[in-house]
Amino acid sequence: MNRSPLRLLMPMAAALALTSVSAPALAQSMGDASHHMMAPPNLSLSAYGEVKVAPDKAMINFGVMTEAATAEEAMQQNAERMNRVMAALRRAGIAERDIQTSGLNLSPQYDYQPDQPPRLRGYQAVNRVTVTVRDLERVGSTADAVVSAGVNQIDGISFGLTDRTAAEDQARRLAVRDLQRKASLYAEALGVQLGGIRGLNEGTSMSVSPPMPYARGMAAMESADAGTSVAPGELTVRVDITGIYDLNR
Repeated sequence: MNRSPLRLLMPMAAALALTSVSAPALAQSMGDASHHMMAPPNLSLSAYGEVKVAPDKAMINFGVMTEAATAEEAMQQNAERMNRVMAALRRAGIAERDIQTSGLNLSPQYDYQPDQPPRLRGYQAVNRVTVTVRDLERVGSTADAVVSAGVNQIDGISFGLTDRTAAEDQARRLAVRDLQRKASLYAEALGVQLGGIRGLNEGTSMSVSPPMPYARGMAAMESADAGTSVAPGELTVRVDITGIYDLNR
């Protein structure tokens, strides 16, 4: 009989303790929710900056393709011709660091006839190389030199920049200037004050002209003095940004 009151008092004490601990936490949770509900309005905008620059290097993608009755013979002929091409590149002043093998392939070649099984004709070897030419005045003569040395496949010529930093920085300034202009315009039109910027995201890109096909006219083939002419044109460096501004009423 004496233990019954004790059992009743212990749950009540625990309940009081739980209430005293949970009340501040509940108040803080409600305060956080109120804070989120009253967050200031914001403005999300996109802008970009774009600059035109002249390229300072060119990339020539070419290959040597040989065919023979056996795989060994096809590879041997390909290696001999490629050695002549490499010697021509060295004579043209191309550094070793600017010559990169981009593909080497050996594949069987078949003849197909209706209602007959394929007949092995031989093997084809292809060695592909990418060459960077840093003197744009020598792009055409370099292409002519490798063709004369044995290159029989040229995928095209593309242009680029050795260092894009200065062009990208200029495009960034133009992009930020345009973003600020838009933000001020919207704030004025809405009748509110423009606050500070909350976040900024960036993306960069460079548009280059598509690879130019290598085509040497018949007149150029007949004249030792004629050569391939190449027009590098311009490159477009672009920076896209997205900014989020606070708006003050």
